[in-house]
Formats: sequence, C-alpha cells, structure tokens
Amino acid sequence: MKEQRRELQVAALCNGTAIDHIPPSVVFKVVSLLELEKIENPITIGNNFESKKMQSKGIIKIAEKYFEEDVINKIALIAPNVVLNIIKDYEVVEKKRVVLPQTIRGIVKCNNPKCITNNEPMTTRFEVIDCNNTELRCHYCNIKIKKDEIILK
Repeated sequence: MKEQRRELQVAALCNGTAIDHIPPSVVFKVVSLLELEKIENPITIGNNFESKKMQSKGIIKIAEKYFEEDVINKIALIAPNVVLNIIKDYEVVEKKRVVLPQTIRGIVKCNNPKCITNNEPMTTRFEVIDCNNTELRCHYCNIKIKKDEIILK
C-alpha cells in the first residue's frame, strides 16, 4: 500500500493572505503585479505543486497583508481562477474567487499608439467583452485586446 505524504509543502500562515491555484506560468507575473518585492512582510512563493483541480499550481502567502479590491482585479486579468484565502489565527476566515470586473480602469495599457490614453494624461478604461477568454475593448478607441496581448501599467 502506498504511503500518504502528510507534511506541508508550504509553511502555515498565522495571519495574512494566501493566493492559491495560480497557473505556474504566471506565478512570477502575480508577484510583480502585487509589487511583492516592495513588501517587507514574510512572503512564501511556491510553484509547480501538485493540484487536484489543476495539473500543477503556484501559491503565494503574504503574512499580515490583505489586499484592496483593485489589486485583486489585477490578478484576475492574468489568473482568472485564483482563490484568495484570508487567514486569521491559522484559520481561513474568508475565501474569495477572483472575479474579472466588467470595467477595468487604470491597470491595462491600450495597445493602440494613437489612443488618447497614450497621448494625454488620463486613466485607461476597458470593458470586458469576453470573461472566459479575457478579451477587453478600449472605451476610447474601441480596439479589442486579447488575453495574451494585455500589457499591464
């Protein structure tokens, strides 16, 4: 009979946020997006772990840190099925599925060099026209941007 592994692959978190089910190909994009290099709290980054839901996954744990909604929206652009676990006293007190909002402001650059947002000091605004495939349309110039064309500001 095969022996079951019982040890934790990543240390337990007392208080903070655990970002789970990150596709391995975007773990370090999420790290960059959240600007974790600027945070002095203890951070654990794990990648290519076995997963029952996915073939493999990444996980990021940040001690004593909770994120605002607009930061969470950024994650949804590159990793739409991520689960955010809010942890207090080693217990998950809240589980949030990251959801792509209908409108995305100020976090995506328009790919059209002639768009007013690339030539005037103004906030970009995109409507999500396809949630499943993460396709966006610029509010100002109507250019469509597919997931693999998204440039984050």
